[in-house]
Amino acid sequence: MNETYMINWAYVILLFILGFITYRRKSLDLFGSAVMIIMGIVIIFSAGANWLILIVLFLVMSLLATKFSKKYKMSLGEFEGRRTSKNVISNGVVACFMAAFGGYYSTFVGGFIGAIATATADTLASEIGVLDQHPRLITTLQAVDPGTNGAVSPLGTLIAIIGAAIIGIAAFLLGVEFDFVAAIVVAVVSGTVGCFIDSILGALFENHGWMTNEHVNLLATIAGALVGIFLMNLF
Repeated sequence: MNETYMINWAYVILLFILGFITYRRKSLDLFGSAVMIIMGIVIIFSAGANWLILIVLFLVMSLLATKFSKKYKMSLGEFEGRRTSKNVISNGVVACFMAAFGGYYSTFVGGFIGAIATATADTLASEIGVLDQHPRLITTLQAVDPGTNGAVSPLGTLIAIIGAAIIGIAAFLLGVEFDFVAAIVVAVVSGTVGCFIDSILGALFENHGWMTNEHVNLLATIAGALVGIFLMNLF
């Protein structure tokens, strides 16, 4: 017990270091880094460091995807740059909640994986999919400009599925979910569904100014978590 307690505090120290690095590298602002640290501590002591590592994997992939083809994104006006606490909360609070109660309700493991898979799929689809020159609006299939809210493309969809699958594989390897098939199915299906819901909400509401990007991301991760919980009940 004491050994586990000490190990958890060692991870907390590493978490503070990660927060400092993301702030200094201008990936997150000060409050964004602080919120990330707080949510990480909750996850470490409620679910375990292996659950935290899964979120860190999402963070790393999202930051790398954001930096990818930076000049081109800047020319389109689609480079986000430093993310704020709103971004951290909208993408991570659902997963944090699922982790906090995952030890009490086993199906919340599916919710945790589903929420992270959705956040990963959506981020990669947005950051890499913008490179596709022929996106279409998900609600009408009308050709639109790259970066339009609600736009989908073959490249974006493919990278979203790959990102979700990586989360599923990692969830199994980290011991978050011990059934490999369940981990993959929950991650890929939840992530893909959540990503498409994000696009639908973006097309219907964000484009009209009725929702912000953070609102859309939060609702999408909630949807991904619910799908994950449903699918986990099937295994």
